[in-house]
Amino acid sequence: MTASQLPSTAGLRPDFIWGVSTSSFQIEGATKEDGRGPSIWDVYCQNGEIRNRDTGDIACDHYHRYREDVALMQRLGVQAYRFSVAWPRVLPQGRGLVNEPGLAFYDRLIDELLSAGIEPWLCLYHWDLPQALEDLGGWQKRESVTWFADYTTLIAARFGDRIKRFATFNEPSIFNLFSRSLGKRDRSAEACLYRATHHVNLAHGAAVDVLRAKVQDASIGCIHNLQPCLPSSSSEADAAAAARLGVYWNGAFPDPQCRGEYPPSMRTVIEPHLQPDDLARICRPLDWFGLNHYSPVYVTAQTDAMLGYDFGEKPASMPLTPIGWPIDPEAFGETLRLVHERYGLPIHVLENGYGSFDAPDETGAVVDRGRIDFLRGYVGAMNSAAAAGVDVRGYFVWSLLDNFEWASGYSERFGLTYVDYASLQRLPKSSFHWYADLIKAARAEVEGIG
Repeated sequence: MTASQLPSTAGLRPDFIWGVSTSSFQIEGATKEDGRGPSIWDVYCQNGEIRNRDTGDIACDHYHRYREDVALMQRLGVQAYRFSVAWPRVLPQGRGLVNEPGLAFYDRLIDELLSAGIEPWLCLYHWDLPQALEDLGGWQKRESVTWFADYTTLIAARFGDRIKRFATFNEPSIFNLFSRSLGKRDRSAEACLYRATHHVNLAHGAAVDVLRAKVQDASIGCIHNLQPCLPSSSSEADAAAAARLGVYWNGAFPDPQCRGEYPPSMRTVIEPHLQPDDLARICRPLDWFGLNHYSPVYVTAQTDAMLGYDFGEKPASMPLTPIGWPIDPEAFGETLRLVHERYGLPIHVLENGYGSFDAPDETGAVVDRGRIDFLRGYVGAMNSAAAAGVDVRGYFVWSLLDNFEWASGYSERFGLTYVDYASLQRLPKSSFHWYADLIKAARAEVEGIG
């Protein structure tokens, strides 16, 4: 890879962190091994709700192949790896009896990372709620705050001697708001949406307090998916729907967590669920803001939907990824600037990536030029934002591996590494080598040897 094919990183800090991200349910597999309990996603899969009736039973088999995957990270040259713990692997019922084999797996993974010189970043929750807790009401119950705090206590006590970087939640707007908000208008369902929103925010604050008390020198954040919400047409109705969705998508969680208040348009609907001092319990001191960003979304008015919106047509001139997501590096740069101005925290980009339908060519190589072009544009936009004063301190590609992409199953691929799901063979793509060259060049520039 020539230097001219790499974006400039001259605007980034000398201590800038390059990494990759994954999540437990999407890569681990071994869903019925060593005492792990079922999660809500196991049940979704069993119910046939995933494209092609795919399941996470095997996924990438990271549970057994983690050493191979850490070796891939070493080849990349990343400094950090963000992963999540599967709550039902360590607490099969979500609370109560601890599953020692599950904890031991993460011991092995963490030790392997540290031996490889890679800093582990642990996310407590990436959507795989234990089904036993869902059966008790899940995030609808205020008791979920205590469940999450107790789970956090277990994780902090077991791994806090080796891990200092913790995220409480990954994308609460996605797993909470969008699991419900595309439904029909229903006052009881709408109340459930707001109640769960508030309880997740309270659980975040409780987890921060546990980590501060249990882990010396902990560095804590939450990971938010922020995407500009734009109208699909010039109509006033679409503009109003886009603005309304933007409040929920981009404000319902970071605003109370970082500013101690819900967005003004949400306050009357959250108020029935508020108790004295709740906002103070939510807004706890944080060390950084985790940002996931892929693209803008285009919104159209839908009067009979719960929040009055649906996803609409994208501009005809808008370039798209193979899975149909807009490619707009300028929107990424603008989102970085808005986060910097609104929340005043150091920013770590913990997901950014390109979904496609990669396959090996006749030579057996996976040449994903589209992903390389995407990453080049987005890293360039990040560098420009940093040069303009945005305090961005890390960038993690989604994802290290092709994996289980939630409702899409295995039909979409985001990985720097191709996974043959039949054999589970890992094959680095062209983008893997491009990203390795980028990291090497950026670090050499910092070290003054490039």
